[in-house]
Amino acid sequence: MTVPRRLLLVNGPNLNLLGTREPEVYGTATLADVERITAETAAALGFELRALQSNHEGVLIDAIHDARADCAGIVINPGGLTHTSVALRDALTGVALPFAEVHISDVYAREEFRHHSYLHDVAAVRVIGRGVAGYADAVRELITHL
Repeated sequence: MTVPRRLLLVNGPNLNLLGTREPEVYGTATLADVERITAETAAALGFELRALQSNHEGVLIDAIHDARADCAGIVINPGGLTHTSVALRDALTGVALPFAEVHISDVYAREEFRHHSYLHDVAAVRVIGRGVAGYADAVRELITHL
């Protein structure tokens, strides 16, 4: 069986506000910029990208489940669900696809509740605090795990 040449990019709650939400923390790049950077990096490595952002946990979980059919891996910035969602963790481990956990800001330099990630110990790759460029880094690092 050949490995699909597609990655799923998942952005969780509030990431649709990139560019205007707390620019001192997240910068001024928009979600469209993130999707473009990620798609260009994947394409340069021979992969296509399917991108999804939702503020609804169930939508994210359904997309992760669907990725089993045609994706080799997942790049995910779960936003605030990082710190709260066992269901998201279960979806990611349940589909058995390698995934990269991405955070634009350095969550360890922020409020203490952001220091815990339900995905930390099951992610193949973790990219923390590298801004939106971290998405490109995550793609490159994840592809080495495929």
